[in-house]
Order: sequence, then structure tokens, then C-alpha cells
Amino acid sequence: MENDEEIPLLTPFQLGPFLLNHRLRVVLAPMTRCRSYRSIPQPHAAVYYSQRATPGGLLIAEATGVSDTSMGYPCTPGIWTQEQVEAWKPIVKAVHDKGAVFFLQIWHVGRLSHTSYQPKGQAPISCSSKRAPGPSPSGDILEYSTPRALETREIPLLIQDFCTAARNAIEAGFDGVELHGAHGYLIDQFLKDGINDRTDGYGGSVENRCRFSLELVDAVAKEIGSQRIGFRFSPFSNFSDSADSNPMKLAVFLAEALNRYNILYVAEPKVKLSGEVESELWPVRRAFKGAFLAAAGFDRDSGNAAIETGLADLVVYARHFLANPDLPRRFQLNAPLNLYDRNTFFSHDPVAGYTDYPFLEESTG
Repeated sequence: MENDEEIPLLTPFQLGPFLLNHRLRVVLAPMTRCRSYRSIPQPHAAVYYSQRATPGGLLIAEATGVSDTSMGYPCTPGIWTQEQVEAWKPIVKAVHDKGAVFFLQIWHVGRLSHTSYQPKGQAPISCSSKRAPGPSPSGDILEYSTPRALETREIPLLIQDFCTAARNAIEAGFDGVELHGAHGYLIDQFLKDGINDRTDGYGGSVENRCRFSLELVDAVAKEIGSQRIGFRFSPFSNFSDSADSNPMKLAVFLAEALNRYNILYVAEPKVKLSGEVESELWPVRRAFKGAFLAAAGFDRDSGNAAIETGLADLVVYARHFLANPDLPRRFQLNAPLNLYDRNTFFSHDPVAGYTDYPFLEESTG
């Protein structure tokens, strides 16, 4: 058995005001689990998240809607009403009782929605009127609805929705928020020239396409403090037809621009799951001066390599952490991992594929 000092993933790290100790560098990814009925977080989420919490570890809760127009998946949580805030409180407490740091990812899906999810059946909103190709990852939407392009005067109102959601997250007890600017959702729709065809100050040049993200970060930082903010982006991804013609230029420009706001971290998911450290990430890593989180496709060995080489400060795990609530301990012992069941990723069952994955003692004993 290897000890903690020999495993880069299990070494301490100071993440701004948060000391992530012992099993720190293994981070729980925000994963849409579709188990928040009527967009209200449920008691079973307290079990799910606390199972994966360890002293000094970092957990990022699933993507959570900032407004009633932000939704596009079944049974996903929100944070725009007081009822939702109150429902989150015992979940956050359960994680904090285990000694972990807990961030909430907040999002707006933008065009990746359908009129059936929108208030009064209105069209989804986006930076553009370009319709995204379906189906949705959860399979419930076969064809997305054609979005309505936001008018310039509406953009400050949208930013205010994020500010309200961030303030509500802090009221619920979260330590901070992660702004979901990746994977073809609303922030990413503004960033990518494959979608953004605006002719106002939020479209055209890379500077203009990043304007919404930077104004959003600035506003949320003023609302809750810059050291309570993470930003996830995926410049190299074309998920849901969200490609950019020059993703490296976009990535480096945005990473450098985010330095002005002194936010806590950026998270960048890999898109080529080759098992190799991705060379595309290095220029982005060097451009951003805060903590850098690498996500998607890492296993124990590649995660250790990312830390050891300096590519990442923290490594974010999704499916492996989903299926192994004690993932840091399994990495410590180099123990075998439970296999994940894709069929339950987006099911609405409060137990199966959610809180019933066995801990190491249960799976071996």
C-alpha cells in the first residue's frame, strides 16, 4: 500500500481561503443527476453528497438553475426561490458536517432547452436564434426548440439572475459557486463563434464574445466575493454544436482576462479521452494565475501525472466518483473501482445508481 506522501493526488493544497488537506486534490465533479423533483433539492441528495465528502475535500454540486428560464433537463435543481434555498440547507450541512468544502455550480442552459421547460411555453433564450441539434443527453428532448436571441437591454437582467442565484447559494451555506461556462450552455453560447452571430457589443471579436462572461464574473464577484468563484469553460469542445474556429485563442484570451478578477479557480475539461496529458491545456494553464482544475477522462495514474507535472492543481472526477463514493481512499490503496451504470445517470430513482454504490468494505466483504 502506498502512503499519502507518495501519491500526488492525496497531497494538501491551499485553495484560496480553503485548506484542502489529506485527500484534497480529488474533486467531485458537478454532475446532472435528475433527482430534484419539481426543481426542489431532495433529502436523498444529502446522502449522496455526504457519502462523497471527506475532511478537507472539495465537492462541486450539480448544475443548478438560476431562474425559471434556465431549465432544460428533467428534475434538475434550482436556486432562485426561497423554497429551493431552504431545501439546499440540510444538504450543505451534511457535507460540512463531514469537514468538506462545498461549491454549487450555477447555470443557464440557454438554447439547450424546449418550450415545455420554459415559463408559459415561451421560446428558450440564447445569444442567437440558431437551434441546437438534439437529442439532449438525458434523452427526454429529441429536438430542441428554436431559441429567441436576447436583446442587448436584456443581458444585464440575465446577469442579475446569476447574482441572485450566487447570493442565494451563500445563504444556503455553500462556500462558493462555479459558473458553468462549458459544454454548449448559455455562457458557452456567447463564447463560441460557431453559435454567437451577434452584431452588437457581445458578438464578433473574441473580446466581444467574452464580454458577457467577464461582466458576469465581475458582477458575481461584487455580490459574493471573488474568492468564492470558480469558472468552468470548454473552449476545445464542440458539445451540442458549440465549436469555435480558434479555440486556443479563445481559451488563452479568456484565461488571461479572468486574472483581472482574482477568482478562485478555473476548471477545464479535457475533450480527447486518450489517457495522455493534453497538450492543449498547457497554454491555458500558464495563462491563468489562479488554481487550475483539470476535468474529464482522468484515472488514478493520469490524475497523479497531472498533479506531478504541474498541469493541474486539482483533478475533477465525475463517473468514477459517482460509482465510488470512497474514491480518494480507493486511490490511496490502489484498490479496484466499482463500474458505473450509464443507464442510471439520468434516472429519477432516489437510490438506484445514486446512493447505492458500495464502499470498499462492502464491495470486498
